[in-house]
Amino acid sequence: MAEPLAGALDRIRADLLDSDRLVRAVAAGRRKSERPDFRRAELRWVDLRDGRRLQVVTYDGRQAFTRNVIPDRAAAMVDDLLGQPYGNWHVDTTEATVQLRVTMKGEAQVHRSPPVASPGPMRLHDQVKKRLLDPADPFLRAVGISDEQGRVTAGRRNKYRQVEEFLRAVEPVLDRAREAAGDEPMRVVDLGCGNAYLTFAAYRWLTDVHGLDVHLTGVDLRGEARQRNTALAESLGWGDKVRFVEGAIADVDLEPMPHVVFALHACDTATDDALARAVRWQVPVVLAAPCCHHDVQRQLGSVAAPQPYGPLIRYGILRERFADVLTDAVRAALLRILGYRVEVVEFVESRHTPRNTLLRAVRTGSPAAPLQLAEYVALTSDWGVRPALGERLASEVDAAVGRQSMPARTT
Repeated sequence: MAEPLAGALDRIRADLLDSDRLVRAVAAGRRKSERPDFRRAELRWVDLRDGRRLQVVTYDGRQAFTRNVIPDRAAAMVDDLLGQPYGNWHVDTTEATVQLRVTMKGEAQVHRSPPVASPGPMRLHDQVKKRLLDPADPFLRAVGISDEQGRVTAGRRNKYRQVEEFLRAVEPVLDRAREAAGDEPMRVVDLGCGNAYLTFAAYRWLTDVHGLDVHLTGVDLRGEARQRNTALAESLGWGDKVRFVEGAIADVDLEPMPHVVFALHACDTATDDALARAVRWQVPVVLAAPCCHHDVQRQLGSVAAPQPYGPLIRYGILRERFADVLTDAVRAALLRILGYRVEVVEFVESRHTPRNTLLRAVRTGSPAAPLQLAEYVALTSDWGVRPALGERLASEVDAAVGRQSMPARTT
């Protein structure tokens, strides 16, 4: 329920100035037709050699500015920030998590929930390493990546590293996603979401760090995944913007269409289902981290390799690895044919996870070039395979190349 903005900001002010209770606060976004001096501001109390200070970090889009304010001047600094036309405030205290959003009418919608954990403010800040997502973030504590003191646990360091590197992989296409969303909330869909760790992290990063209004939908066949993820979203106070549905990727009905699609470690041809839906929706930004590649691997086991490449599939382990490469090469080729600019990148080092390839695609709408089609036809016909994504998008590829037929699968 909306309430007067002034009274809601007064309560936020009391939280910000309480050096014993405040864990962290972030101001981001902007109100209608207004723009704050800084894109984002972050506040926390820290203990330095000279005593306790209110640390204020402001971001202008290119760099961060850090000020450590003595307590006597903290109120003036807080009042200045509260007077800025920020659209959202997120405040974590030892007692509650408070989210304030300014409506189009200039009123406040406030959601107050229990803290995910109660670690107390982290005072000794001098040696803290800057991360894209703070290890003390309530989300990371909620999923067990960090402990109650905001430290990454020894057994989850690889998971935290995956989170950080995935966010870095999203960063280069963030402007395109912003442009696609325009004045609307950015709609992000995770197809085959599973436990959705990376996508939860992306939601937190997009909303908290970048100040974006994001609506996230996760899709998975398993009812237990929907129940678990829904409960986690509710516990974090995100239930009004984050939802999960149970169903097959190929069948899910989403309106309006998303601006961004994730398909992160969806097993085997589930990645192809996700890419096919994204292409048919003409999604502006797609990020897919494939998992296993059994479909093409099985096909390679029953075909004769073109000469002189027989040794590539003669041995099981080499056939498996080559199938991985061939499958993702074909996926990238199909996306290019259907109007996407594609990058294939390593989003985390292989020593942390063997499934570390990321297809990052941005829709350009450019027509297919004859060479692109020729490469795809030669690659699939020479190896005698018909990849799942090619089957799912056969009509779209035919249309893109003037109704040319696709090569038949060799059996």
